[in-house]
Amino acid sequence: MKSLIQQAFDPEDFRREGHKLVDLLASYLENCRQKAPMPVLPPSDPDAMAAFWQNDLENRDFELQSFYSTLISQSNHIHHPRYMGHQVVPPAPLSALTELLEALLNNGMAIYEMGPAATAIERVVLQWLAKHIGMPQSADGVLTSGGSAGNLTALLAARQAMCGHNIWEEGNQHHAPLAIMVSDEAHYSVARAARIMGWGEQGVVKVPVNDRMQLDASRLEDTLADARARGLHVIALVGNACSTSTGSYDPLNEMADFAHKNNLWFHVDGAHGGAAALTQKYNHLTQGIEKADSVVIDFHKMMLAPALTTAVLFKNGAHSYETFAQKAAYLLASGTQKPWFDSAGRTLECTKKMLGVKVYAMIKLYGDQLFSDYVEAAYDLGQEFYHLLNQQTDFEPALKPDGNIVCFRFNPKGFTGDVSILNAQIRKKLLLDARFYVVQTQIQGQAYLRVTLMNPFTEMADLNDLLLLIRELGNGIIETVNT
Repeated sequence: MKSLIQQAFDPEDFRREGHKLVDLLASYLENCRQKAPMPVLPPSDPDAMAAFWQNDLENRDFELQSFYSTLISQSNHIHHPRYMGHQVVPPAPLSALTELLEALLNNGMAIYEMGPAATAIERVVLQWLAKHIGMPQSADGVLTSGGSAGNLTALLAARQAMCGHNIWEEGNQHHAPLAIMVSDEAHYSVARAARIMGWGEQGVVKVPVNDRMQLDASRLEDTLADARARGLHVIALVGNACSTSTGSYDPLNEMADFAHKNNLWFHVDGAHGGAAALTQKYNHLTQGIEKADSVVIDFHKMMLAPALTTAVLFKNGAHSYETFAQKAAYLLASGTQKPWFDSAGRTLECTKKMLGVKVYAMIKLYGDQLFSDYVEAAYDLGQEFYHLLNQQTDFEPALKPDGNIVCFRFNPKGFTGDVSILNAQIRKKLLLDARFYVVQTQIQGQAYLRVTLMNPFTEMADLNDLLLLIRELGNGIIETVNT
């Protein structure tokens, strides 16, 4: 009789169950592609869900494929064309298969000998991306676990390079408080990074936005002067490519020039929209990104990879070696210049997943065109949806979208109630209906519905059906209130 250890590592069990799982997932993908009726986000109560799985754990009866099927049925169906919620891409199946390979090999990448092939592949992928966004040959960087970690890594490098002393080794000195300038629409991870670095609320200097929710470049001079007058030492300027709430791109070219003129580090948070630089049709949105001192781009947003895979690129590749300059002699080679192939000295992680392998596989099999085709199709759909909204008398878009994030609300003529409350109630009913998954956002204090069109198989017919459903739900709410 096999021991439990032998069972857990049995190759034949793995082969048999793996084939079944791939068949199950392939059927799931087919159902999603064919838009089979299913709750895109199955309605559930958090406590009830936890109780379900607690009971399941205590039940000794277990069938592996049944477990997989239950997990699929209870999950958010990212691959369904009527998923239009958060900025989560439906991963290309190849990238999921490659991640299975990564998981089984389990080569941690703290030092080269822990992941030789994966380390070299990461470097190749980063050089490929840097070239495609227009960075010089001197660019270098790392892959890390998500945009929040990426923004923190980049801003730690900015602090080390711009504060005037070796802050990593020597700590905070008695000088003016450090700060960064950001759009009022910057992602919360940027402000969180400043707080992690100990700068507090005053360390985040917000620049007002214009009516398109882009950083207002005409306010940069006054904002910097005011910050300096308050005794702050502003070291960096952060641009959005694009913002999370509305998908608006900041004027990166103007911001880059302003940063250079005022000796500021220029960082671009391109977690969602930096990939537009790879397209011919939409690369104008990222003009100026090549001038940035650091850039963050998520492969798991607009580049078809599973979460989490984030590139942190530095125009001057040497900065990536200075961010975490502490000594760890048992891991890293001695000397001030660390080798490129030992990544633990350049990332938040010590042990790190083989993050670049899935991206490399997609580049190798499908070529660069896969990514540009995907981004262009998603952004085109955002523009078409905006035009559809403009043709309706009872819907209003918040603004013309730059890409695939579209904010809008139901506001029928003659309605005298609170439009924000109405749309918040519509969103709750959409969750219960579950045929679509959309989210809600706040723009200048008003509630809007928000779609992020990430699925390459979402069509205008789906978006038209969404508007019909919202109209039906909204009018039902109004009738109930009036009666």
